[in-house]
Amino acid sequence: MVGMTDVLLAVGTRKGLFIGRRRGGAWEFDERPYFNAQAVYSVAIDTRGDTPRLLAGGDSTHWGPSVFRSDDLGRTWTESAAPAIKFPEDTGASLERVWQLHPSAAEPDVVYAGTEPAALYRSADRGETFELVRPLWEHPTRSKWVPGGGGEGLHTVLTDARDARAVTVAVSTAGVFRTEDGGESWRPSNSGVSAVFLPDPDPEFGQCVHKVARDAADPDRLYLQNHWGVYRSDDAGAHWTDIGAGLPSTFGFAVAAHPHRGGTAYVFPITADADRVPADRRCRVFRTADAGGSWQPLAAGLPDGDHYGTVLRDALCTDDADPAGVYFGNRNGEVYASADDGDSWRPLASHLPDVLCVRAAVVA
Repeated sequence: MVGMTDVLLAVGTRKGLFIGRRRGGAWEFDERPYFNAQAVYSVAIDTRGDTPRLLAGGDSTHWGPSVFRSDDLGRTWTESAAPAIKFPEDTGASLERVWQLHPSAAEPDVVYAGTEPAALYRSADRGETFELVRPLWEHPTRSKWVPGGGGEGLHTVLTDARDARAVTVAVSTAGVFRTEDGGESWRPSNSGVSAVFLPDPDPEFGQCVHKVARDAADPDRLYLQNHWGVYRSDDAGAHWTDIGAGLPSTFGFAVAAHPHRGGTAYVFPITADADRVPADRRCRVFRTADAGGSWQPLAAGLPDGDHYGTVLRDALCTDDADPAGVYFGNRNGEVYASADDGDSWRPLASHLPDVLCVRAAVVA
């Protein structure tokens, strides 16, 4: 059991990156944000090597988007001399932002990045340089991908510790795509996921998938939060089953899996696409412990009155402690943490800018 030991918490906001540290049971945040006035949509805490590396996707309105890295737990940052991520000239595209940074579960030095426009990049040097995964960029369905309300972003990357060639991604609003040959070919994997906003509610692709998470015990089990609908797959995304019964709303953005306990996942329901506030105007995380068979509201320590803080797709996460830490931030600029699998909560920060992403990890 890790207990109340050191945890690093990275909170990306509309106006910079805030870093908190828990030492024993006490939390403290650095005095100032990093990347001041930059929107930080993506953060990764890479604990695979001897020295943890932090990666952050900054979004300067003056200098443009970039990927920064830190090898001292966020105290100092560097960026590559040449752009770490850049669209090749022949694509006719330019980078708008980095939506996702994901250290591979199967290859020690590999990091994936998801971008807007929706593309997948692969780094073989822990995030210093990236190369476009062209077969997905050139996928035959691509001309029919349509941006969602937040843009056309590749926002989810899942790798499989059993097989480096197996990668799952999700794009707004194209849906889930999978490769089993290291990115040489990709196929849509949206069977069973509804697209209620389209004339055909069950298309091969075109779903507005908001986030996907992998189960801790069964790597072939995935959880998906859709634009209306919460789903589970037991075959690595080939087919999906609706598990939204018991939730106050099946609209939402975020989903996260428990780091150790199989069948356990978390969502934050939102009232509706046209009313983007917490379901019933209550600040509650919902947890399933039976792979979506039932859902339990978790609210001990959270605000108990009317609440309007929306949790975005990457603003709910778990750490790798046992019991697990669970964290979320919202568009009110509030950050909450649980050190007991979500059973009870405490506020960590308030009055921050819009919280866009949250990542946490146990660090030495």
